[in-house]
Amino acid sequence: MADLHLHREHTLGLARARKVAMKWAEDVESKLDMECTMIEGDDEDVLEFTRSGVDGRMTVAATFFDLEAKLGFLLKPFLASIEAEVRKQLEEALAKEEAKATKAPKPAAKAAAAKAPAKKK
Repeated sequence: MADLHLHREHTLGLARARKVAMKWAEDVESKLDMECTMIEGDDEDVLEFTRSGVDGRMTVAATFFDLEAKLGFLLKPFLASIEAEVRKQLEEALAKEEAKATKAPKPAAKAAAAKAPAKKK
């Protein structure tokens, strides 16, 4: 059974969620010396991460992230602070990608704007 379990709904779709997960993986690899492996699937991906004292996986789907991790004996006393930091990092990464998604013009609107005739004055 996992010591740490986080579930977060989102509206990014799989492609953007995959970007968030890859960014998160890069961050934990560099900052926490984790080893991460992404297993891509048709409907969802699984990001496995490990280091001394931590083994876990993040399911990355079109509408949610589900993270589970097993902590070693020496890290269990720090569960609350580890959970808070992981949640913070995931929320920040999601917020950035969601902001990009709302600012980006829709492909159909962009194409329509390009085809629209110029207005005469």
